[in-house]
Amino acid sequence: MSSSEIKSPEGLPETPATHDGVSNSTHSKKLGIYFLESDNRRMAFGRGYAVGATPVDIRGKPIPDLSKTGGWIAALFIFGNEMAERMAYFGLSVNMVAFMFYIMHRPFTSSSNAVNNFLGISQVSSVLGGFLADAYLGRYWTIAIFTTVYLAGLTGITLCATMNIFMPNQDQCDQLSLLLGTCEPAKSWQMLYLSTVLYVTGFGAAGIRPCVSSFGADQFDERSENYKSHLDRFFNFFYLSVTTGAIVAFTLVVYIQMKHGWGSAFGSLAIAMGISNMLFFAGTPLYRHRLPGGSPLTRVAQVLVAAFQKRKAPFSSSELIGLYEVPGKRSAIKGSGKIEHTDDFRCLDKAALQLKEDGVDPSPWRLCTVTQVEEVKILIKLVPIPACTIMLNLILTEYLTLSVQQAYTLNTHLGRLKLPVTCMPVFPGLSIFLILSLYYSVFVPISRRITSHPHGASQLQRVGIGLAFSIFSVAWAAIFERYRRKYAIEHGYEVSFLTPMPNLSAYWLLIQYCLIGIAEVFCIVGLLEFLYEEAPDAMKSIGSAYAALAGGIGCFAASILNSIVKSVTGNPGKRQQSWLSQNINTGRFEYFYWLLTVLSVINFCAFLYSARRYKYRAEQKFGIQEVVTSKQNTPTSRI
Repeated sequence: MSSSEIKSPEGLPETPATHDGVSNSTHSKKLGIYFLESDNRRMAFGRGYAVGATPVDIRGKPIPDLSKTGGWIAALFIFGNEMAERMAYFGLSVNMVAFMFYIMHRPFTSSSNAVNNFLGISQVSSVLGGFLADAYLGRYWTIAIFTTVYLAGLTGITLCATMNIFMPNQDQCDQLSLLLGTCEPAKSWQMLYLSTVLYVTGFGAAGIRPCVSSFGADQFDERSENYKSHLDRFFNFFYLSVTTGAIVAFTLVVYIQMKHGWGSAFGSLAIAMGISNMLFFAGTPLYRHRLPGGSPLTRVAQVLVAAFQKRKAPFSSSELIGLYEVPGKRSAIKGSGKIEHTDDFRCLDKAALQLKEDGVDPSPWRLCTVTQVEEVKILIKLVPIPACTIMLNLILTEYLTLSVQQAYTLNTHLGRLKLPVTCMPVFPGLSIFLILSLYYSVFVPISRRITSHPHGASQLQRVGIGLAFSIFSVAWAAIFERYRRKYAIEHGYEVSFLTPMPNLSAYWLLIQYCLIGIAEVFCIVGLLEFLYEEAPDAMKSIGSAYAALAGGIGCFAASILNSIVKSVTGNPGKRQQSWLSQNINTGRFEYFYWLLTVLSVINFCAFLYSARRYKYRAEQKFGIQEVVTSKQNTPTSRI
């Protein structure tokens, strides 16, 4: 038998698809077309490399001795780059609002909106970075280029904070003048410069974020028996590096700003990014690379156009030759192995219907390979899972502002040490750090006894656990806020909403912080691993960009939700305060938290429905391979 054959649908008996030995008959007619490969192609999860996805060196040549490249040593260099990027990202998110307000003399509301837009755009535009990596540059060169852009943006922000020419006059601008808005505002060109360097930084982050986790995962040998275990640990340690960067941003960078000024704070971020860039480039000889597979958007468009053109073509016709796939071991897509046919989204299968009228050399806009069609199917099937994490990202965004407003009214003393309010977001990071440190010694052994899963819980189970903990977090936030507001009113603090109440500790907020930290660990880490393993070989960065896209949409959704709540619940004409009033003691933040709780429950139900319907690619491969094996001795017509 040749290395790749396609069964013609003509004359084949109707056979129900099987999965784990269980027949799954349906009323719809199965195509019954499978791809037979005599080289026993092996895929991920410790079963070897897919043909076309073999690691190469930086010059694009196969690596003769994989033992000298990749592994944990190579991953350490990548961890350093991600740690510095997250340190800069969170450092800007914490300090930039205050910098615009105190130094550039912009209103607090517009400063907060500007930073939220920066955070949202930098995450949403991660799709662009993933596209460039998968299509043209590869993950290494995408990181190399955009991390340099990131450094240039941070350098520009540092100059803005150190050179007087980029700042408005600070003379005669005290605290009272700031509150009254009488300080000299920044000139339009000064704000234009700050906005430009800020968005250059965001553009750099957009190129790095979808590639770093995928590039790090590329360093592990898929043929190794411990591949799945290594990948599981990699994504946990990867998020540990993210958390470490956030902790440094919320503590050390805030301390530098308070003691040495804005220029030193932003300069420390630029220095950290510069050092991480040097470390990343120093690890170049150790890295394993995957070849870019050409424009994924073009391939997606070709499938949609071809399927539309053949939308009226029946699956059983005298004009039908079969489903089209290139012969041989390799896929037509560089950097990708072949993908077996599935019966999902059968309307897209028409893009691969080879008809007699297509001729010998048809246009790719009229006839696509099965692998190309399956890529599009996979991208569509992945969408509901990261979409269900938008709610978690919305809650994380709300916590950055709402919890800080709560902390301003509470006692932040820890013994004799008084922590700045801007340091409060460090506690979710500390809880994440602790949980990740204990994950394999505590959680995995306990959950393994319950689920019998070798890694404690599957990827989707971990995402579900994270979403469940996010519900507990906002529910507790609502309960505590009701108590805090009642205490403030009873003790005469209703008007003094910026005065800390000495007998009510801010560390009650640690409960909601720790719960949301647990949610972040399980949900985001599980999601990153899920997207990497389930995405097509030549679209790994696009898959990882789904997570960043969900984060960006969460930022925008938070702003939209805040605007809706303010407009619906507030009535200035009747002097009715909105739930999100600037005076937290006259607003009703607890109602807003209960709204988030209800939305989170609805979102969790949607996730359970999506996760229950989802089939891992590994399960589909095994199921199809069993059918193929049972049919290898059946007479077939060949192409």
